[in-house]
Amino acid sequence: MNHLARAATALVASGILLATTACGTSSTDAGTGAEGDRLKVVTAFYPLQYVAEQVAGDRADVTTLTAPGSEPHDLELTAKQVASLSGADVVVYQKGFQASVDKAVEQAQPKNVVDVSTVVPLAASSEAGEHEHEHEGESAEEHAEHDHGGTDPHVWLDPQNMVKISQAVSSRLGEVDAEHAAIFKTRSEDLTAQLTQLDKSFEDGLKTCQRKEFITSHAAFGYLAKAYGLTQIGISGLAAESDPSPARIAEVQKLAKEHGVTTIFYETLVSPAHAKAIAGDLKLKTDVLDPLEGITEQSKGKDYISVQRANLAALQTANGCK
Repeated sequence: MNHLARAATALVASGILLATTACGTSSTDAGTGAEGDRLKVVTAFYPLQYVAEQVAGDRADVTTLTAPGSEPHDLELTAKQVASLSGADVVVYQKGFQASVDKAVEQAQPKNVVDVSTVVPLAASSEAGEHEHEHEGESAEEHAEHDHGGTDPHVWLDPQNMVKISQAVSSRLGEVDAEHAAIFKTRSEDLTAQLTQLDKSFEDGLKTCQRKEFITSHAAFGYLAKAYGLTQIGISGLAAESDPSPARIAEVQKLAKEHGVTTIFYETLVSPAHAKAIAGDLKLKTDVLDPLEGITEQSKGKDYISVQRANLAALQTANGCK
């Protein structure tokens, strides 16, 4: 009996040791294995999320503060989202675009930040290609609100600006995770090649058009217009949620007739009511021109590149480009 008891005791002890060892291995793997050593990257909204995902690949867990289908201008953060900034290895945002994110970054003081507004200087709204009559009929207060402080934040709609953002993200990730800096650089170069090809497609596709003017519900396309020699006419200003005045609607209708515009563009995340009303009054077509502030099931593509190609096709059709 004593021999059997000793054997049983040994088996039990062995089982406890195995269980303890197994638990210890699991805990260690979680901290240093393929899952645990990835960087935590928090981005503010979709185009920045896209760049971070493309550059980091499987070396980072990338999250975004703006949920798919949400209008980024209206973002309100939860306490959990604010806390995620403190624990992030890298935060990518654009100062001045989302007030709630600006405030959260200031509160959380993340260790490493890529502020896109310092990578691509924001152009004054008039320099970004907005039509000179865009704010006619608005009060000074409305004008200031639409202007985001006099600058246009939508830098990502010019593919060459996305190249600069990609390089900045790659550089910062490489500083934080020097062991994999070469991977980030290579992936950034791959993304740059895709964006450069997209840029060439826009340049070639919009080179010869019957008209240069296009009308859109939200004046988000100044950088794109300037890059390819087009003229944007916004029904509303830079603030997507603002309603145009009756005087502005009348002005847009006048400009549409003057320039022989065939199409009034609207967006996926903003009400198309004004765009469709103007198009209906003038018996014009409507189509989507996507400012890429978020991807939804209604988007004409699954990512930045494919949606931009859909934007190019829509502009070519509307403006009679050969």
